[in-house]
Amino acid sequence: MDDESSRRQQILEVAAEILERDGIQAVSTRTVAAAAGIRAASLYQLFGDKDGLLDALAIQAFERYLAGKDSLERSADPLDDLRRGWDMHVEFGLRHPALYVLMFGTDRPGRQPPAAAEAHDRLLSFLVRVADAGRLTTPPAVAAQLVQAAATGITLSLIASPAGQRDPQVATKMRELMVASLTTDSPPPSDPGLATRALALDAALSGADDKALPLRASEVALLRDWLNDLAD
Repeated sequence: MDDESSRRQQILEVAAEILERDGIQAVSTRTVAAAAGIRAASLYQLFGDKDGLLDALAIQAFERYLAGKDSLERSADPLDDLRRGWDMHVEFGLRHPALYVLMFGTDRPGRQPPAAAEAHDRLLSFLVRVADAGRLTTPPAVAAQLVQAAATGITLSLIASPAGQRDPQVATKMRELMVASLTTDSPPPSDPGLATRALALDAALSGADDKALPLRASEVALLRDWLNDLAD
């Protein structure tokens, strides 16, 4: 690691400590520079401004979050893997509440760190496996949006509650409600119906490389609309 990278990492560690200890309002270029023992001008050179520093913090937090996801070994049951991924998500938020709010809560709609898209792709890959097993009752892309909204909402709700009043079973109950509404525990029939076939093909398209498909993007979008209609 070169001097600039080392200095950048040191600043991020200091900023993360201030954030988790005192909240986002305490994170300013002046307080972070003072705590890191550097001039404010040096911080500006590396991050631009406070927003740049917070963006870098969020990206680093997502990298830590995704590393935890990568550590989860796949099992033979994709639904079990989905449950473990949900639990890990909630656990990360409760262990790092200020970082989680920075990652998933924003006062400016439309702003998300680049790693947020990767986190969504990881969730989608879990759901594509569920669809491939014939156990998803909703198109993977729609299911991913629903699961992400539910997991984020319940985690932010728990973070907002006083620690002594949190019921850890709330997240588990929400998880099971989502699983029950989006999946089936029954094994796929030997002769799956049209809806199951449509979901399976939609799942295959979700995981396919666009360049490898003999269709234009507009044609793929139209095909997926038809498949979603057939799956309803």
